[in-house]
Amino acid sequence: MDIDTMVGMETMADREPRPRPCPAAASLELLGERWTLLAVREMRYGVHRFEQITRFTGASRDILADRLRKLEAAGVVERRQYSEHPPRHEYHLTAAGEEIGPILQALAQWGQKWGPGGTAEFAHDCGHPLDAVSVCRHCGEPVDRASLRVSPEPTG
Repeated sequence: MDIDTMVGMETMADREPRPRPCPAAASLELLGERWTLLAVREMRYGVHRFEQITRFTGASRDILADRLRKLEAAGVVERRQYSEHPPRHEYHLTAAGEEIGPILQALAQWGQKWGPGGTAEFAHDCGHPLDAVSVCRHCGEPVDRASLRVSPEPTG
C-alpha cells in the first residue's frame, strides 16, 4: 500500500469509540468473576470434590456453588455423583473446560513475570521451565499484535 492510499485511510483509533462484539468480552462474562478460574485451575490439578475446591481456592461455599452452577450451565464442567447417601458430586472439566488450560497457563506465566507472583513454577516434560507462546496452528508462526487480524472489522 502506498503513502497516498494510507493518508486517506481511517484507522481503528480514528473511529467513534463504542463497545464492539468480542469473543474475549463474551468469555469474560462467564470466566471473569472472581474464583471461577481458580475453580477451573483446581479441576485441572485433579481436585474434583467441592470441599477440596473450596479449601484450595479460598472461595466461600456459597460463591463457589454459584460459580460451579454457572460453569455447569455453560457446559464447561459436569457434575458426577460419587455418593448416593448422602448425595455427593464431583466436578470435572468438559472438553470446553479443558481448553481453558492455555489461558490459565498464560495468566500464571504473566503473573510470575509481572504480577505479584507466587511460588508455583511450571516445567514442560522436556525439563525446562515452561515458556508458553501463542502460535498459529496452520503455519506455526508466532501470534503477536502485528500479525493479528480482526474479522469482521468493526464499523463506525
